[in-house]
Amino acid sequence: MAFTTLATLLLELTLTRIFSVVFYYHFAFLAISIALFGLGVGGVFSYVVAGWKGPLFRKLGHLSTLNSLFVLVAVAVVVAQKEEPGAWGLALVYFGTSLPFFISGTIVSLAVSETVERVDRVYFFDLLGAATGCLLLVPFLNYFGGPRTVIFVAVFFAAAGAIWHSMAGSVAWRAASVALALALFASAFFSATDNLIAIRYAKGQKLKHEDFVQWNSFSRIAVRDYMILIDADASTGIASFDFERLSTRDRRLLLKDGPALPYALRPGARTLIIGPGGGWDVARALASGSHDITGVEINPIIATTVMRERFAALSQGIYLRPDVHIYIEDGRSFVRRSREKYQVLQATLVDTWASTAAGAFALSENNLYTTDALRDYLLHLTNDGMAAFTRWGLDPPRESLRLVSLAMAALQQLGETEPWRHIIVGRDNSPQKSWGALDTVLISRKPFSPADLDRARAAMAAAHMQPVYLPDERIPGQFTDLLRSPDPAAYQRHYQYDISPVSDNRPFFFYTVQPRDVLGFLAHASRTSADFKINRAVPLLYALMAISVLATAIILALPPMVLRARLPRQKGVRAFLLYFLAIGAGYILIEVALIQKFVLFLGHPTYALTVVIFSMLVSSGLGSYFSRRILGDDHRRLYRALMLIAVLVALLAAVVTPVLAAGVGLPLPLKFVITVLLISPAGFVMGMPFPTGLKRLEAWHKPSVRWAWSLNAAASVLGSVGALVCGIYLGLVETLLAGGLLYLAALIVVALTPGVRHDLALNSVPLAPAPLN
Repeated sequence: MAFTTLATLLLELTLTRIFSVVFYYHFAFLAISIALFGLGVGGVFSYVVAGWKGPLFRKLGHLSTLNSLFVLVAVAVVVAQKEEPGAWGLALVYFGTSLPFFISGTIVSLAVSETVERVDRVYFFDLLGAATGCLLLVPFLNYFGGPRTVIFVAVFFAAAGAIWHSMAGSVAWRAASVALALALFASAFFSATDNLIAIRYAKGQKLKHEDFVQWNSFSRIAVRDYMILIDADASTGIASFDFERLSTRDRRLLLKDGPALPYALRPGARTLIIGPGGGWDVARALASGSHDITGVEINPIIATTVMRERFAALSQGIYLRPDVHIYIEDGRSFVRRSREKYQVLQATLVDTWASTAAGAFALSENNLYTTDALRDYLLHLTNDGMAAFTRWGLDPPRESLRLVSLAMAALQQLGETEPWRHIIVGRDNSPQKSWGALDTVLISRKPFSPADLDRARAAMAAAHMQPVYLPDERIPGQFTDLLRSPDPAAYQRHYQYDISPVSDNRPFFFYTVQPRDVLGFLAHASRTSADFKINRAVPLLYALMAISVLATAIILALPPMVLRARLPRQKGVRAFLLYFLAIGAGYILIEVALIQKFVLFLGHPTYALTVVIFSMLVSSGLGSYFSRRILGDDHRRLYRALMLIAVLVALLAAVVTPVLAAGVGLPLPLKFVITVLLISPAGFVMGMPFPTGLKRLEAWHKPSVRWAWSLNAAASVLGSVGALVCGIYLGLVETLLAGGLLYLAALIVVALTPGVRHDLALNSVPLAPAPLN
């Protein structure tokens, strides 16, 4: 059991990484939906397998051994996608990769339901394995990478098969499973394995030769021709300059472009660079005369392995200089905990592709571009300091114009009543194909002086840049219209794209298509344009929703088609089934909202995904285990548990923002502990309603238990996508509260079905199995 649940959780989380490389970041939550779908269908299918002839352990052994091969097949389906998937491609990926989860759901459901008399031990090892799978994710991805981690998942399934066959007394099958496990284990250490499930295509393009490739828990880094490639698409160039003998030509190259604009106003500035990547912004600061430069790079492979070790010569040791200080950390977390102040704080194209709207649904929005973030940055500037951001200047402007909206809101929060005096915007006049020009937005802590504006004009003229907004000019265009508008909120509402300021509660900066324009966007946007790529989540979100609806329909069709079970006609039973719908959707809404909410606190989406799921899994598993002892057959205790969940979730929604903001600068291990402590109380109680409800339903109308399984799984599948929609349009805190309200809805359902309480008094049955998640 432990090997089965370990492998299942490890596969689910590893798929989020592989999907982000082969497709885009928006596919991360698709892995969760796929896992829930497979486990739900497997739970229903276990009723069929239970009727097959043969000993239980032999059936489990065959399923586990077979699943070790299905894991490889599932990932092969993903890496075989040579083009960006359309509707049929998405369906193939969805149902193809759900196969190993389907088998896992069957195994877990069979093992638990057929060994009820030893349910305490079964639940213990179920919990132990799943929790271990969460803990193994980071080290396995760091040391073995995505494809080889999948091979280890297959090893764990084969090992489980060997144990099941040993319990069945089948020597031959045990030997076959052991041999398969050993063969897979050995193959993980040979390069020939890469030919089996190697990633050769990504984002619809064939990968070119790469000089270096290394994975970690949140990226795949490759080096090719002075370029660092992140997840086979986002890139950062390696700056190569000799600063001991910097030529006039090289100095001009570094200082005559948009990202160098802040150094024209503040030459030799004390500088903080967020996401320095291959070092171009560091090189610009050095060329301007800076001798105190701090770079905060979240990726240790880029900052250390590439720039300071394997390829240090390519950059001529720029990160090894004594006046350059590199920290491996999330930029926003570093700013929050820092007590230093800087003259220039710069972020140039940070999160290009890693956090487009395409990635907004995959936890990759890392809170760098929110009103709260801008306020943090401004508070860490000297009185003459400025923040500099370079984003794509699409036509009409979106990203850069939204940056201005964020700056206006942040400045007003800091007491600045005339934000239009604090902003300069310049545009590169050399637009890149399909992407448009680059807009550099300067935001000063105090109003720009006339001397600053003169220097900005001179620098833009020398760099052949177009002044888009200057405080002392009325330059026609959207930036002037917004900054000088008597009602900026009304201007933002009526603008063609969504440029309203976003907060840490709704950190979807790159999602700029207005809801009212979704249909027009789908009909008219060119699929080859940058605009479509940035906002590709618009059609994909709805495609994923459609596939989730199809998956839900399949789950709901299984009981009548496979088990020949129809919806019960007994009075009140159908109404009580809504209870399982409510708690299934409520659980996943809360889980997804917590994952998103903890990204800033833990510093990276992978940590948030792993630690939050681990916390929910452990606490809910313990809640399920103790539910019989705590709730028993007393319906009034179930009422209190459901009410307590709503109260705890509401308290969590109220305290999570200030608590996480206060602790963002703490050491990472302590953050992990705080995360577990914050989530576990609610998670513990949330583990009780499902097994308790199944017990009541089995006592009342046993055939309906199959429908309860299906409805709970269906609600989880739809909820995983629905939670993203709620987070985008309502906010993360509001999504948490919506999950809590669904538990109140479950309470109302129980209160309105008195037949449960009446029949329960006449029956006493063992606890039914709960799903893996």
